[in-house]
Amino acid sequence: MIATSLLWIPFTLLAAAGQTARNAMQRELTAKLGTVGATHVRFLFGFPFALIFLPCVLIATGLPPPTPPAGFWPWVLLGSLSQICSTGLMLAAMNDRSFVVTIAYTKTEVIQAAVFGLLFLGDPLTVPIVTAILIATAGVVLMSFKGATPVQGGLKPTLLGLVSGAMLALSVTGYRGAILSLEHPNFVLAATFTLVVGLVLQSALLTIYLALRDRAVLLAIARAWRPSLFAGFMGASASEFWFLAFALTSAANVRTLGLAEVLFAQGISFFIFKQATSKREVLGMTLIVLGVALLIWMQ
Repeated sequence: MIATSLLWIPFTLLAAAGQTARNAMQRELTAKLGTVGATHVRFLFGFPFALIFLPCVLIATGLPPPTPPAGFWPWVLLGSLSQICSTGLMLAAMNDRSFVVTIAYTKTEVIQAAVFGLLFLGDPLTVPIVTAILIATAGVVLMSFKGATPVQGGLKPTLLGLVSGAMLALSVTGYRGAILSLEHPNFVLAATFTLVVGLVLQSALLTIYLALRDRAVLLAIARAWRPSLFAGFMGASASEFWFLAFALTSAANVRTLGLAEVLFAQGISFFIFKQATSKREVLGMTLIVLGVALLIWMQ
């Protein structure tokens, strides 16, 4: 049986797999709903499932829901707003770049998450952890380039992907800070409660924004409810596992192992979107595997 301290490993792998599936679904929805509409899908159709998760956890634990302190709210707002920005920028980049390359650019957030975690949360960084992060991130960067220049699209999608990664780094730092601020004895309940609050905030903010700026998108989202519902379920499930992992270990550990998502994305890109895999991408994936293996070996 896996020790509680190591549960973040299967949690992270499950989260990465679920997020890959959700990203693929959102990519297809962007053509119908636009960037903001497809971004909203993951939150609007995700929070009902999170609302189901929470009472299930409450019943299973027999504990009351946490009472968030004042310090909880700045953290959860940072996580929520940064995640909205990250998702929108990622989907915008996917309009101009291949699915797997866009995912690779966003994964440069691992280094930023490690730095933010150290500065804001005091999460320790050891030489082996930094080595694993750099090896895996080098694999991501290698996958994203052909020769000396980025492949398939130019500077704009490159910048969109990189800024999306920075926003994601802020988001995971904010959410981990929110979970830790609860100081709750049950990590599952703390993580699930934070997830619900985050998704409700994101759904409300984006619904208000679209109601004021583009009501036609809200109607289009309602018409696309069938594919959106499954995307929302996969997004909520992936987020639940991410948050469980954040409750147990540093964002640097979680996001480095989460680079397995790039490998999953490569499979989606090849088998579903019929995008070929180059030798450079194979070498990049090899470095990602080495970095992830080093990180797990150190645990």
